[in-house]
Amino acid sequence: MNMAELPNLHNLRGELRLNEPMARHVSWRAGGAAARAYFPADVDDLAVFLREISSTEDLYFVGLGSNLLVRDGGVRATVVFTHWALRQISVLSTGENNIAIYAEAGIASPKVARFAALHGAEGAEFLAGIPGTVGGALSMNAGCYGGETWHLVEGVRTIDRHGVVRQRAAREFKIGYRSVAGPAGEAFVAVTFRVPLGDGNKSRNKIKELLSRRIASQPLQQPNAGSVFRNPPNDHAARLIEACGLKGTRIGNAEISRKHSNFIVNTGGASAADIESLIELAQNTVREKFGVELEREVRIIGERA
Repeated sequence: MNMAELPNLHNLRGELRLNEPMARHVSWRAGGAAARAYFPADVDDLAVFLREISSTEDLYFVGLGSNLLVRDGGVRATVVFTHWALRQISVLSTGENNIAIYAEAGIASPKVARFAALHGAEGAEFLAGIPGTVGGALSMNAGCYGGETWHLVEGVRTIDRHGVVRQRAAREFKIGYRSVAGPAGEAFVAVTFRVPLGDGNKSRNKIKELLSRRIASQPLQQPNAGSVFRNPPNDHAARLIEACGLKGTRIGNAEISRKHSNFIVNTGGASAADIESLIELAQNTVREKFGVELEREVRIIGERA
């Protein structure tokens, strides 16, 4: 698809780019380009855009790219970026025991945690430890420090490939550990969180504590995508990787972090191939030594160079 294949391009209020370098938009700072990238102005503009492109074209929604690896050959598809405009957050209602918070998919999860605390709610603090956007957290049921995204979800807004926006209840989705299954072909554009009321000061202090723990235990000074693997039942991926002697292992300019072995860091100029090779090395080694199949948390898209 090119500009000419969008007959009503003048109806769009967002920005369309061709051959957009994805390394600018993923937290690993590596990988190839997207054939097309669209930055919608808002949900209505996104709906117009989706109606203009073919429903058979490959399409990816990306927030802050904190859980994504794009291979060096790039992705021959359209990538929709949510974090430029889909960032509204507001209080919908306040009840006797809880508060309803509306958040669009492009807003960063830590901002939701702080917003909830500011409005006297407790229970959303764990979101401060999730570096990506609300949309990403919804799509994988992201969690940390004992909390999971969908524990707070009352309902969501979705959009399909034809630009149809729907309101759906949480019960319409099957939720598991780092997994979400729901109506096919729909992407999240917003959510309503229901958070218990409590002590806002206590909540803010807990957020500070969790962020301090994160800084102390994770290699935040280097480009990374957070935890690479899901924790196996009754175990931890980091323990298994470290027990295999892989902490600090390098391929090219990618390294299994010396600070947290379930993180792979870009030490400077790493290729997506370097990172993917380390992912495969960790999986193969843990399988051979312990008979455990490590499942990725990170998503890999695109073509090898």
